[in-house]
Amino acid sequence: MADDRRTTVPVWTLATADIRVPGLTPGESMTAERLAELRGVLAALADEPIVTLEVHPLPAKIDRGRGIPLDATSPLAQHLSQFITQSTRSSLTAARATASGENLYRMVVPAKVAAQLGQGILRPMVPKGAVGGIFGEIVDSTGKIASKARFVPVGGAAAAGTVGGAGATAGAAAVGGTALTVAAPLVLMAVAVGVSAHADRRRQQAVEHITELLEQLQEDKLDDERSALDGCRGAIDKATAILLDQGKLGISLGLDSAVHAIDTALSKTDGRLGRWQAALDGLSDGQAVELSTLTKAFPGVDDQGGTFRTHLELASLAIALKRRVVVLQAVEHAQSNDGNPFQNFTRELKRDHQRLDELESSIAGVLMRLSVLELARPSGLRAPVFTTGEVDRLMSAAHRIHQLGHGVAVNERTTDVAIEMARDRDGSVVVFPALPT
Repeated sequence: MADDRRTTVPVWTLATADIRVPGLTPGESMTAERLAELRGVLAALADEPIVTLEVHPLPAKIDRGRGIPLDATSPLAQHLSQFITQSTRSSLTAARATASGENLYRMVVPAKVAAQLGQGILRPMVPKGAVGGIFGEIVDSTGKIASKARFVPVGGAAAAGTVGGAGATAGAAAVGGTALTVAAPLVLMAVAVGVSAHADRRRQQAVEHITELLEQLQEDKLDDERSALDGCRGAIDKATAILLDQGKLGISLGLDSAVHAIDTALSKTDGRLGRWQAALDGLSDGQAVELSTLTKAFPGVDDQGGTFRTHLELASLAIALKRRVVVLQAVEHAQSNDGNPFQNFTRELKRDHQRLDELESSIAGVLMRLSVLELARPSGLRAPVFTTGEVDRLMSAAHRIHQLGHGVAVNERTTDVAIEMARDRDGSVVVFPALPT
C-alpha cells in the first residue's frame, strides 16, 4: 500500500443525518476490497444511510451522452462545489486530488440503502448486440483506475450543502475520530439524478428496439402507442430540470398529460399480461405445445420481431418513463417536507416503485415460463417425418423462444450502487446512470 506510483484516491464517508459509528482512520490507505468491506460494516452499524464518495482523475474519454448534464448553478453542482471547497481547506490529499478542477466523483450507496430505492430500478442494462453483457461503470473495483489506486480516507471535512429546497442543513458531526460529514442534500441530489439517468437510459434502449421491430411489423396502432409514450419525454425532461433546480412544477409543463399517457400504456400492459398468464395457465403441464397454438396467444413469439415482442418493449418503455416520473414525485416530496430529505425520498420512491417492480417481475415470470416450453410437431400430418423446411422452422422457433429467458432477472441479490459524476472546471457536472457495482 506504500506504492507511490499509484494514484491517491481520497474517500469521504457521508451520512444523511448526525450519527455516531466507527469511522475510517484518516490518512490510512487501503485497497478497494478493504474499502468495500468497510462500507458494509458502516451500513450495518448505522441507523441512517451512509455512503462513500471517491474522487478519481477524469478519464480522457467519457460518453457524456449517457448522463444528465447540470450546470454549475444547479443544486447538485453547488453542493458538490461547496463540499470540495470545505474539504480542501482541511485536507492536503483532497486539495491535491481536486486541484485540476476536472474529476470523476464516484458515490457508492451500500446495498442496504439501495434496497430502499426499489428492487427493479437498478437492474443491469443489457447493451445492444452483446448477449450476456451489461453496461458497467466508468470506474470499478477491477478497472484500470481502481487497480492502480490507493484509497485514503479523509476525515473531519466541513459542512457540505446549504439550507434550502433540499430541506436540511449539511454539516460535520463533531465526534473526533467518529466524525462523518452530514451531506443529506448532496446524497439526495446525486441519487435522484443517477436514478433518473438510469431510467432514461432504459427508455432509450426500449425506443431503439421498438423502432426496429415496427419497421419489420408495420403496425400503425403499435406505432401510435410508441409515439404517445415517446412524446412524454419532453415534459419529463423539463420537469426534471426545474425540480433539480429546486423550482416548482406547474401545469404548463404538460406533465399531467404525460403521466396520463404513461398510465394508459401501463393499463394496456396489465391487460396484455393477464392474457399472457391465462394462455400459459391453459396449457397442460409437462406436455409439448404446438407452435400454432403458441403463436395464437403470443403473435410473433417465434420471430425476431412480432407483435408480442413489440408489446414487451412498449411495456419496458412505459415502465422506464414511469420510473422517471416517480423519481420526480419523490424528490418533490422530499424537498417540501422538513427533516431528513433522503429518508423522505427513499420512503416515497420505495412505495411508488412497488407496483412497477411487481409488474416487471410478472412479465419476467411469463418469459421464463415461455422459455422452458417444449414444442410439439404439428398435428394432422400424414407423413411420419418432417420436411426439411418444417424441421428448420421448428428448430429456429424453439431457439428463439428459449432465448426469451436469457437476461431475465428474477429475485436478484441487491448490490452496492455506484453513481458517477464528471465535474468540469466551471463547476458543471454530468451525472451518469446509477448502476449496480
